[in-house]
Amino acid sequence: MDEMHLLLREEQTAAYTVEIWKRFRKWGGIPTGITQNVKDLLASKEVENIFENSDFIYMLNQAVGDRAILAKQLNISPHQLSYVTHSGEGEGLLFYGNVILPFVDRFPKDLELYRIMTTKLSEVKAEKEAKEA
Repeated sequence: MDEMHLLLREEQTAAYTVEIWKRFRKWGGIPTGITQNVKDLLASKEVENIFENSDFIYMLNQAVGDRAILAKQLNISPHQLSYVTHSGEGEGLLFYGNVILPFVDRFPKDLELYRIMTTKLSEVKAEKEAKEA
């Protein structure tokens, strides 16, 4: 679910999202949600149910207010928070069960997979223009 915080705004969609989150896991699914607006996500009373039913969290650079909320919600130490404070591309924290692991992922930009996965519109546009030339 992209921009997952939007599903948690309204009581009805929030309840449905939590229910689906729990059921998909029971059925062997891997529910996945992403957002850039962590404050909005964490404002929902339902987010605690989602965190409690999530085995894996991939966290990149976070804004000051978001870091404080996440530190409290996920019990992140000040040292661990440093990995999501002014971090660069591909740097952050992985949460898997009880393990919190800092990571740096320098994904090679010259691979076809990078070209397919990039979300940088400037790179997508430049490639499109190069193909048209």
